[in-house]
Amino acid sequence: MRKYEQLAKQIVEEVGGKDNVASLTHCVTRLRFQLKDESKANDDVLKNMDGVVTVMKSGGQYQVVIGNHVADVYNDVLPIIGEIPQGTADSEQQGSLFDRFINVISGIFQPVLGLMSAAGMLKGLNILFSVVGLYTDTSGTYVFLDGISDALFMYLPVILGYTAAKKFNLKPLLGVLLGLALCYPALQLSALSGAGEPLYTLFEGTVFQSPVYLDIFGIPLISVDYTSTVIPIIIIVYFASYCQKLFDKVIPDVVKFFVSPMLTMVVSLTVGFLLIGPLATFGSNLIAEGVIAVRSFSPMVSGALVGFFWQILVIFGLHWGIIPIYINNIMTIGYDNVMMPFFAATFAQTAVVLAMMLKTKDKKLKQIAFPAVISGIFGITEPAIYGITLPRKTPFIISCIASGIAGAYYGFANLKEYIFGGMGIFEFPAMINPETHGMDDIVVAVIGICIAVPIALILTFIFYKDPKEVLETSAVQEATPSELAVKQMTAYSPLTGTVIPQEKIEDVAFSQGLLGKGLGIYPTIGEVVAPFDGTLVTVFPTKHALGIVSDEGLELLIHVGLNTVQLDGQHFTSYVEQGQRVTKGQRLLSFDIQAIEAAGFSVEVPIIVTNTQDYEDIVVTTEKTIEKDAFLFSALT
Repeated sequence: MRKYEQLAKQIVEEVGGKDNVASLTHCVTRLRFQLKDESKANDDVLKNMDGVVTVMKSGGQYQVVIGNHVADVYNDVLPIIGEIPQGTADSEQQGSLFDRFINVISGIFQPVLGLMSAAGMLKGLNILFSVVGLYTDTSGTYVFLDGISDALFMYLPVILGYTAAKKFNLKPLLGVLLGLALCYPALQLSALSGAGEPLYTLFEGTVFQSPVYLDIFGIPLISVDYTSTVIPIIIIVYFASYCQKLFDKVIPDVVKFFVSPMLTMVVSLTVGFLLIGPLATFGSNLIAEGVIAVRSFSPMVSGALVGFFWQILVIFGLHWGIIPIYINNIMTIGYDNVMMPFFAATFAQTAVVLAMMLKTKDKKLKQIAFPAVISGIFGITEPAIYGITLPRKTPFIISCIASGIAGAYYGFANLKEYIFGGMGIFEFPAMINPETHGMDDIVVAVIGICIAVPIALILTFIFYKDPKEVLETSAVQEATPSELAVKQMTAYSPLTGTVIPQEKIEDVAFSQGLLGKGLGIYPTIGEVVAPFDGTLVTVFPTKHALGIVSDEGLELLIHVGLNTVQLDGQHFTSYVEQGQRVTKGQRLLSFDIQAIEAAGFSVEVPIIVTNTQDYEDIVVTTEKTIEKDAFLFSALT
C-alpha cells in the first residue's frame, strides 16, 4: 500500500466520490478540487480527518489543505479518481464572474509556479555567487547557470500556452505550438529591427509608437517581442479554443485530425499577431504603468494594505487576482514593487507561532507548532495559519498587524524583486539587481523582517492566552497526589429514559468498552441536552452523534441509536453547530423514536467517556431510570 493511499481513499469518498470530481490540481499545501456538486462533500468529516488541516471553498474550488506533503497525497489520489480533465465547460460556468476569473487564473499559473520559483531561485543564487566572488559573470559556469535558469522565463509563452490550453480545453500541444510561434526568432522585434529600416511607423509620437517591418496580407504587423510575456499567449489560446470548437464541428471526420489544428493555428496566430498580441502588449504596459501610478500616490499606505491583507487574500484564494500583475511587472519593467510588501507576512506568521509555542502549556500545541515554525521559515505558512493561528483568531490578527507595519516600511523603502523568487528565506536572491548586482533590496527586506518579527513576538506574548481548559488541565498535572485524589468531573444525563449497563448495550464496540467506559440509555423522550458546560467538538453530518468536551476536559460521545448513521440524518433535527459552546441543559438535538424504530433501528443511546484513559475511574449512576439533568456519572482523577 502506498504511504497515503488510505487517506487518499477517505478524501475522495468524503468529497462525494470520484464521479463528483470534475478536476483536480494541487499547490504547495492544498488539493484543489472542482466538484460537480459541492453539497455532496462532507466538510465536517474532512476537517476532523487525521492528515487534513482544514477545508476551504474559494474561487469555484473545493480546497483540502494537507500540508507540505500534499504532492504525495495528490499522487495517491490520482489512481483512485482516474483520468479526469483539468477543466470542463460546466465547471468553468460555476460561481460568480469573479470566482470564474480567479479559477481560470489559478488554473493557468498553479502548475508553473513551482518551476518559476525553482528557476528564479537558481538565477538569483547564480547572481549572488558571482557577486561574492565565487566566479565571474563572464565565466562559463555563470553563462551555463544563467542560461538554464533563464530558459523558462525566455520561453514563458510556451509553458503558459500549455497550461492555458488545458484550462480552456484546447489540445495542449497546440497551445505549446502557439507559444513557440510567438517566440520564433524571425518574428521577434530583435530580428525584425535588425533587418533594416522599418517600412513605416504606426502611432508615431504616442506611447503606442510601433515600427512596422512586415505586413500580412497587406495588414501591418506591429513589431513586438513576445518572449517572456504573459497576457498575449493566454488571450490567443482562449481565442484558439473557440476556433478549434468551430472547426471540429464543420470539418468532415475523415480529415479533421490534421485540418482542424492547421486552421486553428493559422486563424488564431494571424489574429494573434495582427490584433490580439499588440493590444495585449499595450494593455500589459498600461497595467504596469497604472499600478505604479496608483502606488505612487502613497507607497506607505499601499504597502501597509498589501502587508495586512495578504494572508487574508491567500486564505480565500483571492491573491490569484494580483499574481498576474506581479509577474507582468517583472516581465515588462524588470521588477515588482507593488506586491512585494507582502514579503514579511511569512515571517510575521512564523514569529507568532514561535511565541505561542514558547508561551503555551498545551503539549499538543507545542508539538504541532514546532514543525509549523520550520515550514514557515521556508515560506510554507498554511500549517501555521489553518492549524494554529486562524482557529484561535487573535494570533492570526496579530500576524496581519505585524505584516502590515512591515509592509508600510517596504512601501516607503521601495522594496523591489527582479525575478520570480523562491519562498521564505529562498526569496532573498531574487532581490539582487541583475544589472548592477546591488544588494540594497536585500537589506531593505531584512530590516522589514526585523520590524515584523519583534512586533509579532511581543504582541503574541502580551495578548495570547491559553484557553481555560488548557490552563486547568495544566494545573491538574502540576497538582500533588493528595490534591488529585479529590478531583472529579461530573456529567449529567442528556436524556430521559431507562439506564442500560454498558455490558448490555447491543453494539459490541460500546459494550466491550473499546471506545471507553460509560453506559447506555433507552430514551422515552426524543431529545438530547448538554450534560455539562463545554464545547461541541464533533457534530456528525448525519446528526445522530455528538462529541462534546467539558470545560474540565471530560470528552463525551453521545451516540443516538445503533447503526443510525444509515438514516443519513432522517428523523433527526440538530440545533447546534460544530465548535459551538453550550451550557448544561441546552437542547442539542431531537429525534423521532417511533420513526427510527419503524425503520428497523435500535434507539439505545450509548454515552461513552472517550478519554477514559485520563481518569482513575468512571463511577456511574445506580438508578434504573433517569431524568435529563440528573446525575449520570463522575470521572475521578
